Amino acid sequence: MVTALDSELTYTGKKQPKLGERDPTTQRPLSPYLPSEDLIEVVNLAIFLERPLLLKGEPGCGKTCLAQAVAYELGLPFEAWYVKSTSQAKNGLYSYDAVGRLRDSQLAANKLLISEKLLRINDPMAYIRWGPLGKAFQSERRSVVLIDEIDKADIDFPNDLLLELDELRFVVEELDHEIEATFPPIVFITSNDEKDLPDAFLRRCLFHYVEFPDHERLVMILQSMFPETSVELTDRAIDRFLKLRCEMQATGGITMKMASTSELIDWFRVLKRFPKDEALSKLDGKLPFGSVLIKSWEGHQRYLRQSGTG
Repeated sequence: MVTALDSELTYTGKKQPKLGERDPTTQRPLSPYLPSEDLIEVVNLAIFLERPLLLKGEPGCGKTCLAQAVAYELGLPFEAWYVKSTSQAKNGLYSYDAVGRLRDSQLAANKLLISEKLLRINDPMAYIRWGPLGKAFQSERRSVVLIDEIDKADIDFPNDLLLELDELRFVVEELDHEIEATFPPIVFITSNDEKDLPDAFLRRCLFHYVEFPDHERLVMILQSMFPETSVELTDRAIDRFLKLRCEMQATGGITMKMASTSELIDWFRVLKRFPKDEALSKLDGKLPFGSVLIKSWEGHQRYLRQSGTG
C-alpha cells in the first residue's frame, strides 16, 4: 500500500465523522464511510500519481460518498460536480456572464450604474463564475473534486476534459487568460456504465470497481450509523436483505434494479422505529416495507413470483 512515506497525504479510512456532523464547507450531513483495503490502496495511488480515480460499481454501492470521505479525513476542501445530460466540460471550469457585462456597459453609458458596479465593469474577471474544477485549480491548497456520473453527459464530454485533467490548466476563452492549477486536485470520477468512456480518457485515469459489501461489512456500516441497535436485529435484517438481493438476481439478473446499501440504510431506519421484538417478528414473515427496497413494478412482480406470495 502507498503510505505517507510516498506522499504527504495518506488516506486510511479510519477517521469517521460523528453522528449528526456536517461538512463545514457544504453543510451537508456526513456519514461514516468504511472502505475496503483495496479501495484505500487505489485512493492513495491516485493521490501519489496525481491521476483521476475512475470508480464503477452498481448504483448505491458508495462510489459518490468516497470523495467526501477522503476530503473529510484529509481536511481538504471539497468540490462536487454533478453531471447532467446537458452538461458540457466548460461548466466544470467556469461560466462567463457576457449578458450581464453588456447590460452593465449599457447602464454605465447612460450613467445609470452605481459606483460599486462601475468598479466591477472594469474588471472582466468579475463576470466569471467558477465551476468546481475552476475553484480547485485556484485553491491555495490541494482540493478534492468529485465528477459524479460522467457517463450521463454526451460522449464527447470526457474527451473535452483531457487537457484540463492531464495538464492541469485551462483557458478562459472570453478573456484569453490561462488558469494553471496551483496544486493538483484529487479527482474522483464515478460512472454507472451507461455508456463506454473513450480510451484516451481511460488512459489518464486509475480504475477501481467498488464491490458490493459482504455481510461483515454491511454489519459494520449499520453499526456505525446505528450504534445503539442490537446485534441480533442487525444480523437478521442483513440476512433478509441479502436474501432479497439473491432473489432479485435469480429473477431479474442484470436487468433488475438491485437493492443497494443506501436503500438498506433507509429500510433499517424504518425497522428501528419498532421495538426490537416487533421488528424481529416482521422479518419472519412477508418482506416488511418492501417499497423501500424494490423500486419497479417489474421487480415487485418478479419478487412476488419468486417468493410465492403473488
